[in-house]
Parts: sequence; C-alpha cells; structure tokens
Amino acid sequence: MLGQSLAGIRVLDASRVLAGPFAGQILADLGAEVLKIEDTSEGDETRGWGPPFGEDGTSAYFASCNRGKKGVTLNLKTPRGRELLHALAAKCDIVLLNFRAASAAGLGATPEALLAANPKAVIVTLSGYGSGPAWGAKPGYDFAVQGISGMMAATGPKDGRPHKFGVAIADLVTGHYAAIAALAALRERDRSGQGLVVELALVDCAVATMANVAQAHLTTGKAPARVGNAHLQIVPYEMFETADGWLILAVGNDRQWREFCGVVAGPEGILTAKGAKDAKGVERTSFAPFAPFAVKLHDIRYARNQDRVRFRDELVPQIAGVMRLASTAAWRQALDAAGVPNGPVWTLPELFASDLATERNFRIFARRADGSEVALVRSPLVESLDPAPPPARGEHTDEVLSGILGLESGAIARLRAEGVV
Repeated sequence: MLGQSLAGIRVLDASRVLAGPFAGQILADLGAEVLKIEDTSEGDETRGWGPPFGEDGTSAYFASCNRGKKGVTLNLKTPRGRELLHALAAKCDIVLLNFRAASAAGLGATPEALLAANPKAVIVTLSGYGSGPAWGAKPGYDFAVQGISGMMAATGPKDGRPHKFGVAIADLVTGHYAAIAALAALRERDRSGQGLVVELALVDCAVATMANVAQAHLTTGKAPARVGNAHLQIVPYEMFETADGWLILAVGNDRQWREFCGVVAGPEGILTAKGAKDAKGVERTSFAPFAPFAVKLHDIRYARNQDRVRFRDELVPQIAGVMRLASTAAWRQALDAAGVPNGPVWTLPELFASDLATERNFRIFARRADGSEVALVRSPLVESLDPAPPPARGEHTDEVLSGILGLESGAIARLRAEGVV
C-alpha cells in the first residue's frame, strides 16, 4: 500500500494557500508526518476563504489541502519563533516554502537559512514567477498565472472571451510537481548525503501543463485556436446535446470512428432501436428518416482523424444532428457496447451519488477529536485512507514542541505567554 510508503519521513510545511499545502497533503497521504506551520494571529488565509465552512468552522478550501497534518503555530517575527522554526527544520527531511523573498529574509525562512539549519534537508520553494529580475518580485496568484501562461487563451467558447479553469489548476499542478520534486530530491539526498534546494515557479508548471497545445504553437509558430469543449487535434472529441441532455463523445482513433458510424447506422444502430427519440421527443423505431445522416458520416473523407479535423466545420454539425435524435441513456448504452469512449456530464451531487463514486470510494471520512466526522475527497494514490482531519490552528503545537524538540510544558507555557507560539 502506498499509504505508508513515506512512513518515517517528516515534512515541515511552512507554505500557505494552495500549491505548497497541496504538496504537503500528498506527502501526508503517503504516510509522511507533516507539520503545518502557521502564524499566531490568523494562520493560513484559506481558513477564512468561505463559505462553505464545516461544522467546526473549518473552511472547505482549507480542508481540501491540509488533511493529515499536525497544526503548529509560530510567531516568526520574534527571534525565538525563528529559532524554533530552524530547530524544527533540523528534525525534518523535507521543507516546503512559498514566502516572497522580501518576507522570507525577515522571518528567517529563506532556503539558505533553513539549509544551514539542516544541511541534509530537501528545501522546496515555490513562487509565482521564479527569482529573475523582471518578474521575481511579483506576487504569484493562480488566476493571473492562468492568464499569463496561455491557459485562458486556450479555454472557453470559440467566439467568446477567454475563461479560467473551474479550479485553481496552476496551483494544483504546481503542488503535484512540488511533491514529485521533493521525492526525487530526497532520493538524491540519500545518494549524496547532502541536502539541496529545489525552486519551482507556478508559471513554469502552468506552461508545462499546456502540453500538446503549447507544442502546437512551437510546431507551427501560430496561436492555436480556442475550440471550446472540442479538441484541437481530435474530431469528434467534444460535448454534444442529446434528446434529453448532454454527452461527451471522445472518438480517439479511426477504429472508434468506424464503430461510432456502426452505432448510428448498423442493423442494431441507435436510431433503429425502439425507444430512440428525435429532437422533438417523437419516438422513432426505424432508421429510414435519418438515412442521409448515415450516408454523410460514412463519407470516405472522414475516415482518418486528420481529415476529420480538416473538415471539422462540416462534420461536427452532422454529428450534432444525429446526437440529438436519442437520449443520453440510449447513447451511453449503445456506445459502451461498441467500445466508443463516452461519458455523461454530471454535477458533483450526481457524481457523488453514483455507483462510480461508491466503486472508487471517492468520499472518505476523517474523525475529529470530538468524535464527529468530516467528509473528504480520497487521494487517488491510495486505495483506502483513514486520515487525520485538517488541523485546528495550532492544535498540535504542544505535542510537536515536546515530542520533537523535547521542550517541557513549563517552557511551552512561557513561549505561549510571550506570544512566540
């Protein structure tokens, strides 16, 4: 089980908001002990990013990227607070940071300072745009990075304005890259015996995530067209309206195209099946009224994907006309039987109420100290998960300072009275 693969690894997560905390959560899901460091005033700002909030007041946003961690508060504006940060770093294998350079120096949280405190630590530092002279000082926010990276120019309706993703995708992919980088650097540390600093920028990770779309530009020198819910390089590969809803049709190769045409026009085709309905809801039991569609779809010009892309503007409307002639359920049944990739367009309530959610165990539960439970989304890296819930701010401060640093209760009480923790 991957869930305990990082047992014995300790992580100091001194990052905030999403990219760094998401990386820390991945490591926690894999069994690492992750210390979530927050300031003594308001803590991670995502604690206030709501509604919605859980029964215990934890925002859904904070809960999405901080499960399984131990909460520790430190006032890094005090010398003693900075000393404690360095002392904890000396006991950790991985340190996650996303302070802006100007702030990090004053808080004792630069990669150099923490590597000096622990020469064998892997330091992963995240920023918006790296440390270059022109962009290095700019704050990095997901929305802005989506715009700069070309993501938004490639997202949205063909003739409309650019759109952002429905989630903070630049932050999330950076969190994944950060977790991978931390584990790769840990392997290098184990080989060399020396710690190292890994720097990641949100914009780098966002541009890399543009994958085939960015490569299309590098190959042609042109800006790829925005194609809405369609695919730039595959046809048909988009969302279509059915007689009663919507369906994703994802024909990924020429064999699947032939199978799709068979579904439409074969002896057992979707439009010959009893119960198929046209766009007006009239039941059809014969394919005869729709024969022109079948003839056109079987046109030899559409046999290869590259030609279907070439003739996209004439082919897709034909497919759209066919798709409106039967229900989503009828299409799903017929396409599944033929091995043609497809899928419904679900809301989250529909997803989590589905048999797929039950089969794949998307929803898991963590138990709070008072016995109540909080629902969370399962990590895809582990088959089953029984995580600790997202920590209350400073919930484990005493436990960490005593258990890891060996401080006695009286010393911790004095630190608390002095505003250090």
